[in-house]
Amino acid sequence: MIRPKLSLRRPLALATGLLLGVAGAVAFAAPASAHHPEIFGAGCELDNGDIKVVWTVANSEKDWDAEITQISSPSGATVTGLGVGTKLPKLSSGGPAPTGEQTVPAGQNAELTVTAFWDKKREDVTNTRTGRAKLKGKCEEPEPEPTPTPTTPAPTPTTPGPTPPATTPPATPSPTPSVPEPGEATFELKETCDELIIIIDNPADGEAFSIRFQSEKGVVRTLEAIPGQVTSVSFDAYEGLTVIANSGGEEGPPVRWTKPEDCESGGGGGELPLTGAAAGGIAGGAVLLLAAGVVLFVVARRRRVTFTV
Repeated sequence: MIRPKLSLRRPLALATGLLLGVAGAVAFAAPASAHHPEIFGAGCELDNGDIKVVWTVANSEKDWDAEITQISSPSGATVTGLGVGTKLPKLSSGGPAPTGEQTVPAGQNAELTVTAFWDKKREDVTNTRTGRAKLKGKCEEPEPEPTPTPTTPAPTPTTPGPTPPATTPPATPSPTPSVPEPGEATFELKETCDELIIIIDNPADGEAFSIRFQSEKGVVRTLEAIPGQVTSVSFDAYEGLTVIANSGGEEGPPVRWTKPEDCESGGGGGELPLTGAAAGGIAGGAVLLLAAGVVLFVVARRRRVTFTV
């Protein structure tokens, strides 16, 4: 199963996007009853104990726009930027998912419940989902800007002074050449009839890093990205296999393994290429869900990586 290529800034964000891309593909293959809003939240704790949350609400459908008809939170705190009537663009449009901000009082659950409506001409669909924000510790305080020091104007001379000698302007220093960024690492996800395989191709000038993957049964695999080498980890495939990525203490969302269609007919269980309109729809969905996932896992480390699924 071949998925689209994207560029991110950190191994966990990359793994998160990879898993979200798989989740997006599964969502598109589901029946009409699978229509639902996708809710993501990233929060941090303020000095007074309140929780500041950024919510993102996406559309699960690639062919139909949706509209929020109800939105609520256990704390009752107002969500700025999201509300009844907010449009959720279809995945194939490539448009960004709407976002909103909320300050949840200390001790209250940082949750958001959204009901969305799809007008499908021949039938109307309504579905409700609840999402919980992932907390990332204390909120970072912005550094205060330095206060400029007032300058005292020079006194005006009563008599004209001597004409100063002409000065030669200082030579302009040559700009310091910028240091090139490290090479891009390429991730690839393969689903076969027997295994779920995660592969990384790290160029010789890439950075070394590692990502920890764990199944719902507690099976752990650590993927080491070694400059100049291709490395991989795999999980034995079975119904219900769910894998979560973890890097630096931050977790990505869980995703289930999907059996390839040719397994039913006794096929070899290799990769399933996607072409044509179906591939375009899945690619668009994966891109949008990945954009929503990034909101949850933006971090300070600056590096360039690319994944292919």
